[in-house]
Amino acid sequence: MKEAVTALQPLQAQDGSVPDPRHHPQARDLVEVICAATAELAPHLPTDADYLAALVKDFGRWSDGGFAMPDFLDALEAFHPELARTDGLVHLVIFPMYTQNGSTDRKVEAVLLRVLWPEFVAGLEASAYSNPMFVPITFLDFTSGYDTNSAVLFPETVAMREVPRFTWGAIFADREAARFRRVVRSAAAITRLALPPDADRLLSDQTLAQETFVLWDLIHDRTHMRGDLPFDPFMIKQRMPFFLYSLEELRCDLTAFREAVKLEADGVPHARLVQYAVIFDRIFRFAVSGTRVRNYDGLGGQLLFAWLHQHHVLHWTNSRLTIDWPLVPAAVIALGDEIDLLYWRSIDRPKVAHWLAAYALVSGTLTPHPASAWARGADGLPLDGPPKGLTDAVLPDEFPLSMFYEALGRKIGDVVASTAGITA
Repeated sequence: MKEAVTALQPLQAQDGSVPDPRHHPQARDLVEVICAATAELAPHLPTDADYLAALVKDFGRWSDGGFAMPDFLDALEAFHPELARTDGLVHLVIFPMYTQNGSTDRKVEAVLLRVLWPEFVAGLEASAYSNPMFVPITFLDFTSGYDTNSAVLFPETVAMREVPRFTWGAIFADREAARFRRVVRSAAAITRLALPPDADRLLSDQTLAQETFVLWDLIHDRTHMRGDLPFDPFMIKQRMPFFLYSLEELRCDLTAFREAVKLEADGVPHARLVQYAVIFDRIFRFAVSGTRVRNYDGLGGQLLFAWLHQHHVLHWTNSRLTIDWPLVPAAVIALGDEIDLLYWRSIDRPKVAHWLAAYALVSGTLTPHPASAWARGADGLPLDGPPKGLTDAVLPDEFPLSMFYEALGRKIGDVVASTAGITA
């Protein structure tokens, strides 16, 4: 199956079709191989029987229709991994889809994965942290679209004729944990940061790190639609300044941190580790990963680092990084409170006023680019036109890296790049 998918991908256009009729005989042969392999694997995957049967039909319809833009809605609607969150359960996922942080092309991709559902997470999800759509997973094998930085499997990436109500979202905890461990271990060495014993243990144990990320993601994911929020906090299908995306992702991470502090007091063993993971992944990996073009996750990492530094919790002195760990929870929760207050106030504000208030929050800690129109305030912005003009006025790198991060990025860039496709 993997070989057939790999051979099919170069024949596909960006929308997933096979536009050249000369390639149709080869594509038809490859689809037959994929369908035969699916039928051979199906007895080993009884939970997915309906989905795999629908998948073969969708491939057949695509082939018989001359390989136009693919439509795999029927198979997608038959796939329900959220209904069987059993630790160790294996799924085969094969769709024409794009992979986030990987490719915008909707090529056929195949992934063999295993559900990761630790007992302690199942207990928390069944009680205080209900999240019925959340499916944590690990890789067994994958095609080229996932030999990238992509660590999510979302149904909205699939090629389909209409958008259904989505019922699940999956996150590869093994990739998140593995790249976290590699990057943070390197960053700690570069900055000469003395790691607390629990943090060192987290970086040394892949299984422990995976379980920690599952707990973090469980709380983060459910936070997107909880709280005193703007009508659509994640700005789905809206074009807004990228720093708003940054604040939303950071809000969810800081909520996970706050809840982890509570869970630690309740004796949940992984709760302290979630706090380390949020801090280290944000200030080390997120801040220096990706390009500087509208990098909202990177901006969140920069903001958290600068907030902790300016509140005298994190120190860069004598070319050595130190953190006053007893002061960390209060400082991190205070930043979360600032974002929560921004959201609460936004309910009574017009959209543009909310955008300006959000910019004021970020620029109160991070220094904008000297050429920024936004930094000049309302007088420097086109407030008499549609909101699109305000979004266009945001620079691609509105908040450049500090000198600390410029230096760290040069030293750790190769390590970050080496994590593409990592699983353990």
